[in-house]
Amino acid sequence: MADQDFSRYQKKVIQRYYDNRPALDEQRLAELATELYLASDKKKPKLWESAKELMERLGTPVSRVEHVMKTADPAQVAEVVKDIQSGKIRPKPEKKVEKPAE
Repeated sequence: MADQDFSRYQKKVIQRYYDNRPALDEQRLAELATELYLASDKKKPKLWESAKELMERLGTPVSRVEHVMKTADPAQVAEVVKDIQSGKIRPKPEKKVEKPAE
């Protein structure tokens, strides 16, 4: 898949997705907080794993992620979202990949 040639339009769409990924991850984490409140016991492990991945990708300190996962309290996820939105937790800067010459 990495060897595929994308059109200029497709490349721009892909680039915009990755440029906006922190905002998309933040929105998804907020949605997961709600889903965790309402989810059945069967769905919760998968949702918690997704929440963990998103918190790590958004730059949440490892100790905080471990605490949230240990308590398994959706209110803690909501607090993380609140801290991200207020700027207390800042997303890690993305590594910029050099674009190959077209």
